[in-house]
Amino acid sequence: MSEATTQDILIHTEAGVCTITFNRVEKKNSLTQAMYATLADTLGQVEADATTRVVVFQGDPAIFSAGNDIGDFLNAPPATQESPVFRFLRALAGFSKPIVAAVCGPAVGIGTTMLFHCDLVYAGDNAAFSMPFVNLGLCPEAASSLLVPQMLGYHRAAEALLLGDPFMAEAALEVGLVNRVVPPTECNTVAQAQARKLAAKPLSSLVETKRLMKKGQLAPVLERMAEEGASFGRMLREPAAREAFTAFMEKRLPDFSKV
Repeated sequence: MSEATTQDILIHTEAGVCTITFNRVEKKNSLTQAMYATLADTLGQVEADATTRVVVFQGDPAIFSAGNDIGDFLNAPPATQESPVFRFLRALAGFSKPIVAAVCGPAVGIGTTMLFHCDLVYAGDNAAFSMPFVNLGLCPEAASSLLVPQMLGYHRAAEALLLGDPFMAEAALEVGLVNRVVPPTECNTVAQAQARKLAAKPLSSLVETKRLMKKGQLAPVLERMAEEGASFGRMLREPAAREAFTAFMEKRLPDFSKV
């Protein structure tokens, strides 16, 4: 058993399961560049460690993640493909071992899009998924412009990505984004139990089965991530995003009538 703690990410490894906990509840588990770097580095370490077979992502029973920390994001926007957020997304997409997620409360932006790269997702009945990129004058990330229509179908994806409308746990269960909906107080326990089941199985079989199920998907996903990242970076500098973020900081509704 091993355990490592950073200020905002807790990492605990036991019985072949590495549990990564978002631990910034006072900021609604919003993610900073430093947190993305820790996440990317941890996935790389687990990938190389033959004794660790499964990763679990979890948050708090009241909040999974509010997405990017806006202040940190504006102070240090992801400028290149080697930015911590893009390193994390590539590591997540290419991770060869099973990934389990336990999601309770709001899962905003990357809090939702990262789930499309997980293998098993368990949701509290208070989970609320949203991808409000357009509302921020931006575009999707994490290859969600590819993966969301594939899973939800085009029209549901349009509601989620063009309107930014949130959808609840039961709707996520219906479209296959989550495997099971449980009470929030039980969600992490259920995810851990499933992760322990996976960790008891032969690693070679887990890795090969995941590889076969995802065969042919990684290259398009990485290509779409790169394309989204280029568009995302460009749009960050444009008037719509500036108005959206200014309005957010000033706690008012944005006015896009002139952009």
